[in-house]
Amino acid sequence: MKAHVLTGSKAEISESIARIDGEFHEAIVFVEEKPQLGAELLGEDIFAEMEQLTVKVGGADYSRQSLYSRMENE
Repeated sequence: MKAHVLTGSKAEISESIARIDGEFHEAIVFVEEKPQLGAELLGEDIFAEMEQLTVKVGGADYSRQSLYSRMENE
């Protein structure tokens, strides 16, 4: 299985998909919605619905500081 990251307009992404050979199983699509008046979008976790598809290892530190800090011997 090979992963593809496609960017561009809806038409450009559709054309790119049409050129890919093989069978499709899943797709993750980011749709930019127009903000509603008074809607609080700050702090919204856009990845919350994908939580079930993530891998978490017990005891690992997933904080931003930990991810971007060098470890010993790096």
